[in-house]
Amino acid sequence: MGPRARPALLLLILLRTAATQGRPPRSHSLRFLFMGASKPDLGLPLFEALGYVDDQLFVSYDHESRRAERRAPWLWGRATSQLWLQLSQNLKGWDHMFIVDFWTIMDNHNQSKAPPLVKVTHHVTSSLTTLQCRALNFYPQNITIRWLKDKQPLDAKDVKPEDVLPNGDRTYQAWVALAVLPGEEQRYSCQVEHPGLDQPLIATWEPSLSGTLVTGILSGIAVCVIIFLIGILFRILKRRQSSRGTAVDYALAECE
Repeated sequence: MGPRARPALLLLILLRTAATQGRPPRSHSLRFLFMGASKPDLGLPLFEALGYVDDQLFVSYDHESRRAERRAPWLWGRATSQLWLQLSQNLKGWDHMFIVDFWTIMDNHNQSKAPPLVKVTHHVTSSLTTLQCRALNFYPQNITIRWLKDKQPLDAKDVKPEDVLPNGDRTYQAWVALAVLPGEEQRYSCQVEHPGLDQPLIATWEPSLSGTLVTGILSGIAVCVIIFLIGILFRILKRRQSSRGTAVDYALAECE
């Protein structure tokens, strides 16, 4: 006999026990209402079961108490104590199956909607330059992130261990940091492998356009200033040479 049929059989026995106390037996309807919440912090229990005979509530159960509560006066007889224990155990079993099935459905639902979003960031301090490879909003949790130098994997001891943390929406984020020499950032790339990706993803640090533009403008201004100063210096030297030549010609004319 399956676990789903046992509460019905137990209820029939309970009803027969109650009927022997002075009321003739008759047919009844039996219904169980199961309710669950993915976020029990909203005030709802993670699992709750309510049992009805006809329109009368006769049993209630919730995940927090893990105990079946009698809701009908005809269940308080001594003869039903053992049967009530069995009904309580069956409700606990339904509680367990409901939660397992619920999370299985959630896992299957998210199995396909979550490949990682990968980005490499650049951080500079007074004594250190750090590249950080970040993988965001991925599911499932298992992911592999490794650094490459000139397209070759780095030794694990040179890489800061990766951290994988939940986001709270059943997706995850992870990152791996790497210290590099200033000016060698373009030699490094980040390789990410995940079930949501058809093939490994390669990401590199790309300098921001604004920073590149500012650097180019400053470099252009510096070149222009240098050319301008060289032109001024050239004119000064040329004038000095011209004035010296005039003075020599004047002195030779006086001597003659």
